[in-house]
Amino acid sequence: QVQLVESGGGLVQPGGSLRLSCAASRSIFGINAMGWYRQAQGKQRELVAAITSGGSTNYADSVKGRFTISRDNAKNPVILQMNSLKPEDTAVYYCNVVTVLSDYWGQGTQVTVSS
Repeated sequence: QVQLVESGGGLVQPGGSLRLSCAASRSIFGINAMGWYRQAQGKQRELVAAITSGGSTNYADSVKGRFTISRDNAKNPVILQMNSLKPEDTAVYYCNVVTVLSDYWGQGTQVTVSS
């Protein structure tokens, strides 16, 4: 079983940047797609950004032009660069990796955007 651990969250002022990383307990192969989701307090979990094995990306309208998802390596499969952060970006951010056999989730990392 693969464990995913997110890092890079924290407290940042509006307009600031954070870079989220997703570390896997072992190399992951056969990846179909990877994504970052977030869940704000009292709201449902939503897709923030996704990237396929072919490199196609998809972003929530609310983050287009500000966030960038990218692939890294087999043990740190996906990165989320977040720029121009807004208070409404405050949420717990989760890494997701979908392979041909499994669907893996991390425990989440808190991102708080506040002055």
